[in-house]
Amino acid sequence: MRVISGQAKGHPLKAVPGNNTRPTTDKVKESMFSIIGPYFEGDRVLDLFAGTGGLGIEALSRGAEHAVFIDANAKSIEVVKANLASTRLSAKAEVYRNDASRALKLLERQGKPFDILFLDPPYAMTNCDQLLLEAASRGLVADRAVAVVEHSPEVQYDDRYGAFERTKHVVYGEIALSIYRYYSEADPATEGETPDESSV
Repeated sequence: MRVISGQAKGHPLKAVPGNNTRPTTDKVKESMFSIIGPYFEGDRVLDLFAGTGGLGIEALSRGAEHAVFIDANAKSIEVVKANLASTRLSAKAEVYRNDASRALKLLERQGKPFDILFLDPPYAMTNCDQLLLEAASRGLVADRAVAVVEHSPEVQYDDRYGAFERTKHVVYGEIALSIYRYYSEADPATEGETPDESSV
């Protein structure tokens, strides 16, 4: 695993010991960021199931201003911190060990919405729709924010959840990406349209 582009391009990333964490492959990560970026300016990022921290770190490397990394696994938290230190991005990050839903409650107190949300949970978890809606209800999603849900192709997510509209769904072997755009208010340009499978 490595950082693909930006400030820390080519930098290797440590993996989490054991078989419980399934990091996003470089190929899928490169495709993901070509869809949602490829570069960012001043964005706030939430990496809700951080694992190695690869997604949030990639976003920081590509210009995001700040990232919050959440994971319930102590080993993952250690690896995220190590990867941030080695890529010299620690100053732009906050790292917390916590359950995803509980973390959203705590982040609500900061009152700072996110522009990019990564949800890459263990495949046994299929409640990313509920987490997206909870994040929005707690004021943690900026208008026109992008949310990326990584999941098994066998799991079907809907095209719309509240103000989240799916704009892209792609499958890479055993990995599927559902990418949503959040419209806090009705957008005249998109109201009544169906999601476009070819664009974000």
